[in-house]
Amino acid sequence: MWLFRYLFTNLYRAIQTSNGRLLLWLFFRYAGRPRHQSGMIPFLQYRFQVPDALSFVWQFKEIFADESYRFQTNSPEPVILDCGANVGSSLAYFRHTYPQARIIAFEADPDIGAILDQNLRTNRIEGIEVVNKAVWIDEDGIDFGSGEADSASLFSETNRRRVPSVRLRDYLLREPRIDMLKIDIEGAETDVLIDCRDVLTNVRNLFIEYHSYIGHPQSLGTVVQILEENGYRYYVDSNQSRVRPFVNHRYKNNAVMDLQLNIFAYRP
Repeated sequence: MWLFRYLFTNLYRAIQTSNGRLLLWLFFRYAGRPRHQSGMIPFLQYRFQVPDALSFVWQFKEIFADESYRFQTNSPEPVILDCGANVGSSLAYFRHTYPQARIIAFEADPDIGAILDQNLRTNRIEGIEVVNKAVWIDEDGIDFGSGEADSASLFSETNRRRVPSVRLRDYLLREPRIDMLKIDIEGAETDVLIDCRDVLTNVRNLFIEYHSYIGHPQSLGTVVQILEENGYRYYVDSNQSRVRPFVNHRYKNNAVMDLQLNIFAYRP
């Protein structure tokens, strides 16, 4: 049994839950499709339009199979801010898991934002305030590169355009308590956290997807310092196991990024 678990750890974990078994089916059914082709994928009680099947399957793994965004709260109506909502997978999870939650969702990419709106309407995922703007440090707009699937970024040079922005700090100041703040904004996270570093006291749980881009300074130390000075405990996870890291300097053979981490911060 232990040898089996060592050799087939991910498979062993997957078959323990219904969502894990569904993940295996999604991998077999959709992960081999040509990349960056739009299509409809049914899962659970939903039908989602997605711009890239493989990216969506990985989203399902993190959100529904692993339940990476599950948090504890004693509030009957928890407040959730989802920065970087993409096509709406996380919103479906939040609405199902916390049915009385007040949810505000932000999506910078106009094309992905249109898919997000469609998915929410089609699946009757209601009561969510959607802000089709980039989360940033001001309201002056930001130059943003629209990539394929989930690769849009502040640092992407593909299809760059100016998109409207909101200052996350303003939203944090409006709420006496935020039960979950999810920040997955593809390279803008450090600047935004620096701008918000003195207004995080009302945030109970904080998820940060940290990105490091080749040719730009790494800022993980700054992110961790902000968490520590605000009294968070944190857990850092990488969704890859890089072999020969002194030789292999790229994140999953990514052309522009050399590190991506999931940071889970919570108040003890």
